[in-house]
Amino acid sequence: MTYDLAIIGGGPAGAAAAVYASRKRLRTIVITKDWLGQSSVSEKIENWVGTAAISGVELSKNLETHAKTYAKDPSNGSEILTFKDGEACIEISKSEIFSIKTNKSSYESRTILIVSGSSRRQLDIKGAKEFEHKGLTYCATCDGPMYSDQDVVVVGGGNAAFESAAQLLAYCKSVTLLNRSAIFKADPGTIETVSKNPKMKVITGAVPKEVAGDKFVTSLTYTDTNNKKDVTLNVTGIFVEIGAIPNTNFAQSLINLDKTNHVVTDPRNQRTSQNGIWAAGDCTDGLYHQNNIAAGDAVKAIEDIYFYLHT
Repeated sequence: MTYDLAIIGGGPAGAAAAVYASRKRLRTIVITKDWLGQSSVSEKIENWVGTAAISGVELSKNLETHAKTYAKDPSNGSEILTFKDGEACIEISKSEIFSIKTNKSSYESRTILIVSGSSRRQLDIKGAKEFEHKGLTYCATCDGPMYSDQDVVVVGGGNAAFESAAQLLAYCKSVTLLNRSAIFKADPGTIETVSKNPKMKVITGAVPKEVAGDKFVTSLTYTDTNNKKDVTLNVTGIFVEIGAIPNTNFAQSLINLDKTNHVVTDPRNQRTSQNGIWAAGDCTDGLYHQNNIAAGDAVKAIEDIYFYLHT
């Protein structure tokens, strides 16, 4: 059969798109390996609108449940949403309609919404994997408030690193930012504003070497490239902001990507360079990437897709 819409990906954007597509009676297939967005690893999320606090795993389950609640057309009981779990999109091609190939099968659809998200670039040093989610985290917005009145470190030198530091300064005892070089990728204005805070310390020429602790993080050791000596910081939180890798390899030959492989979209409607394909969430070149933003952009895309299909 030919679907009206194929949603590629899960998470907040995929769930929001599925809910809105089904309520608009669009015959939709959702292709995703799971519903676990980046926040699924967070023990406590406090900025998901409408919920004071929720764990990442619980949020993922709620997203999946909400999407599947509207899987059938209440007027006749027919399937509106078809879910293909455990599959990854391998290839997309187009003639009159889109052909979507996965590792198990192929599907046809009139339109596509890509919500494949991104993966955090990991800190590859001794102890990082062992203490991930035990003091080492990749989301200041999600986990920052848990480190109130504590000494923490931010690793990175871009806007995301300085913006995370700015958030942490609101409740942490001190924030130390480590950057490998003397040159920052962040905007000068952002650097100046954040660095002025008396609780903020910026260290350049600092290459992270080892994360240590007991049950949770107690220290981070870095190498000072100026004198080649190792320095240990006694901290309880490490926030890593060294970039993210969008999951867009399957779309490279079909739509325009920016230099970091994020999907280029029109922010008014989330359309891509290819007629009939939209994108939303962390896989796009949007300025900000958050759960609520991803869901909102997906809803915006569905509204435009419905208009596209019916006019």
